[in-house]
Amino acid sequence: MNCDEAALDKTLTALKKRLALARRPGGCRRGRLSGSALATAVAVFALSLVDKPKYAWLIEKGIDWLVDNQNSDGGWGDTVRSISNISTTMLCWAALAATQKARGKEARNSDIEIRNKSELPKTECSKRSEEAVHRAEAWLVGFAGSLSPGDLALAVDRKYGRDRSFSVPILTMCALAGRLGESREAWRLIKALPFELAVFPHRFYSLLRLPVVSYALPALIAIGQAHYHHRKPANPVTRLIRRLSLKRTLKVLERIQPANGGFLEATPLTAFVVMSLTAAGQRGNEVVLKGTRFLVNSARDDGSWPIDTNLATWVTTLSVNALAAADNFEQVLPSDEREKIRRMLLDSQYRREHPYTHAAPGGWAWTALPGGVPDADDTAGALIALKNLSPADENVTKAAVAGIEWLLGLQNSDGGIPTFCRGWTNLPFDRSAPDLTAHALAAFAAWSDSAPAPLQSRIQRAVKSGLDYLKCSQRPNGSWVPLWFGNQHAPNQENPTYGTARVVSGLHRLPSSITSGYAPMLNGGVEWLLSVQNADGGWGGDERVESSIEETALAVDALAESFGASDGASSPAVGSALAGGVAWLIDNTRNAASIIASPIGLYFAKLWYFEELYPLIFAVSALQKVKNLFLHHYKPRP
Repeated sequence: MNCDEAALDKTLTALKKRLALARRPGGCRRGRLSGSALATAVAVFALSLVDKPKYAWLIEKGIDWLVDNQNSDGGWGDTVRSISNISTTMLCWAALAATQKARGKEARNSDIEIRNKSELPKTECSKRSEEAVHRAEAWLVGFAGSLSPGDLALAVDRKYGRDRSFSVPILTMCALAGRLGESREAWRLIKALPFELAVFPHRFYSLLRLPVVSYALPALIAIGQAHYHHRKPANPVTRLIRRLSLKRTLKVLERIQPANGGFLEATPLTAFVVMSLTAAGQRGNEVVLKGTRFLVNSARDDGSWPIDTNLATWVTTLSVNALAAADNFEQVLPSDEREKIRRMLLDSQYRREHPYTHAAPGGWAWTALPGGVPDADDTAGALIALKNLSPADENVTKAAVAGIEWLLGLQNSDGGIPTFCRGWTNLPFDRSAPDLTAHALAAFAAWSDSAPAPLQSRIQRAVKSGLDYLKCSQRPNGSWVPLWFGNQHAPNQENPTYGTARVVSGLHRLPSSITSGYAPMLNGGVEWLLSVQNADGGWGGDERVESSIEETALAVDALAESFGASDGASSPAVGSALAGGVAWLIDNTRNAASIIASPIGLYFAKLWYFEELYPLIFAVSALQKVKNLFLHHYKPRP
């Protein structure tokens, strides 16, 4: 492996300093999610339905942001670095049409303090908005064939298939905005959601096979009620059942709404609930009032809304686990900082059944804010971070045992790990996933020796089942596809580079005595990563996809683990690939202050986002592991 060790050291030092600057007083990293055109569109539209004069300035700033960030082709993507898509373009188009009256007189009469007024005259603002609408309509015609309600509804339904978690909310907002024709006819194009099923105890949800994923229960209730309000079912029995379910399902919604009003801390989900209940005649309902406050408080100064408040717990544990590979970890992250993070993680662990998903105690969410929900990836990350933040006192060990038991309880019958709920539905975002499973196996390995004997036996069985799942889910070419990450330029917008790198790294956390029987599977993943390296030395989300910092760092990270496991002796191809990847990372991260994040993150319903800390964290982890090879494993040959 021929790497410029001096350049590597210099770059790694700069990246670590930048990552250290991201620490907040409590020790955690909050990160910063990209502004979202989709979140901004649904937020301004919801506020316009609730009280257009009162929130006129927020609405106007949001519309201006949307116009400023329209893609050159006339559409919108989920982020300012995303290609145009049907979902976001239709929502922005609907928001522009429905909120234009917020300008002018209503904006001037707003009871919200007006700050940072646009320098453009109102007439010019209106003109720009109208031009944006025309350009959006041209894009939609090119995509759907026409602007007829039927063609637009068909285009949305084709994208999402059986999963109505997001297709129905999109069409609902378009109907409320008048974009799907006359009101009653518009609702004929939207499949009614059986909101009455929410009155059943949660333990029956997996049997009911609801047409939405587990996290979309608030949308099921609110949008279902909006549809009922505008178009009653023809069947008298169904009509009666839904009428009798209105109050009871609203009580369910009130019970699962977090204290700050934001369902899952998600702007889109909360806005869809607010607009739907408002349109159903529930403007004064407490759910609407709390949800509206969340939307107002979530607005950014530039006029945009993010897809979620923050991923603070997730990026904090990623940062800890990246830095922990360094020999001088205790100097990089001093004891007082480690204690702050340890305390934050202990405090943010769920110790009671979650009111939303009814998840058992013991898990962690992506954020410690009220709208968070415990999930597999964040629980695994927190467990590994707690191990790295040693020493493990009685409180930490107790928390770790609870976290391990939580993950064990989540494991599906196929051996894989899903995101939120075991076997909730067969829809994609509730299924087992390779990246989540590998992360959970790494967490099991971290704590296996510290667990009580009975728990160790359960862990061993779970690891075996997890490995069998990974073997079955590996593609014939050796890759794995993740659930919560993608690449908009890759086939099917998947990201096998992320998935394969995460699985390979996770498997290397397990003892070789366990993985030896799965060597062909592991070698297949390594070979696939080698086969898709770009000529420039970097990696994209798949073969012949443009290199990015995130994907290159993840691939280098995984290959460094493989190279170290074999002591480099039998890995000349891996060593050569590492050299190219490290050189690419050094060239593209030299200026640590100007690293550009790529939109590889997939949020609920496959909404794209980028997180400013991802490239920084992933690069630190990868380069640190390569540096470790020089220190401990790799000895240059003459």
